[in-house]
Amino acid sequence: MSENTAVLERASASWLAPACLAAAVLLWGTSFMATKTALTGFGPQTLVWLRMTLAALTVPLFARRVPRPAYRPGDWKILALLCLMQPCLYFLLESNAVNLTTSSQAGMVSSLVPLFVAAGAWAILGEPMTRGSMLGLAVSMAGVAWLSTAGAPDAEAPNPALGNLLEVGAMVCAAVYMVVMKRLSTRYSTWWLTGLQCVAGALFFLPGTLLDLPGSLAEIPTAAWLAVAYLGLFVTLGAFGLYNMAMTCMPAGRAALSINLVPPVALVAGWLLLGETLTGAQLAACCVVGVGVWLGRR
Repeated sequence: MSENTAVLERASASWLAPACLAAAVLLWGTSFMATKTALTGFGPQTLVWLRMTLAALTVPLFARRVPRPAYRPGDWKILALLCLMQPCLYFLLESNAVNLTTSSQAGMVSSLVPLFVAAGAWAILGEPMTRGSMLGLAVSMAGVAWLSTAGAPDAEAPNPALGNLLEVGAMVCAAVYMVVMKRLSTRYSTWWLTGLQCVAGALFFLPGTLLDLPGSLAEIPTAAWLAVAYLGLFVTLGAFGLYNMAMTCMPAGRAALSINLVPPVALVAGWLLLGETLTGAQLAACCVVGVGVWLGRR
């Protein structure tokens, strides 16, 4: 390989990873609003199954272009853990969370992911966790608790406390997934792993979907159908594929810090497209969560 070619490849990697992260953040940030819209016509189980099935149906289109994985004996356990965390448990928790709280609050809770990734790297990979990270995690969790109790139940958020708690569980699953993904990405194509996740999610949510089918498809709003298509074809496949690509070019912790940009996108999308608002106490709680994330990053 010539020196000029090597320089071009390094330059490409320097902008490609941030570009992939920016696109993934935009898709993830708007996914809470889209999920809230899709839930107006579908139950949580059916919604997740539809989005995973749509994504899985596109896998054969690029399967031949994806390199074969360097499988090692025992990898099936790690692959099973990856799929269990993301998409199975993650979407099971998040779809029910958004059904109980506002998309803005759920998006704010997602800022905990970088701190959970640090905790997961400490527990799974043995990486050290600083006192600042532990303090930031504690402060952020206190902010989430305040955010949950500051909101009164209404039509858009019938049980915000439980919804935000389920979203915290979803973020824990996301953090474990990111740590495991970083470990696997050295031997597996990120798009191969993404395709595996889509197929696993479609199979996992199928039984619950049969019990959660809507009464009449004709009565489902057009906006709900469009939201499902957006979630399945762009968010489920696109966002995770782009994020997985970025993680091959940078440390998992650094890539996870981009998740801090998801809450502002979610707040703006919820405000512009759904008319959601936050009370003064909830805005103060969001600030506490932000301070906790900042302490954890330091």
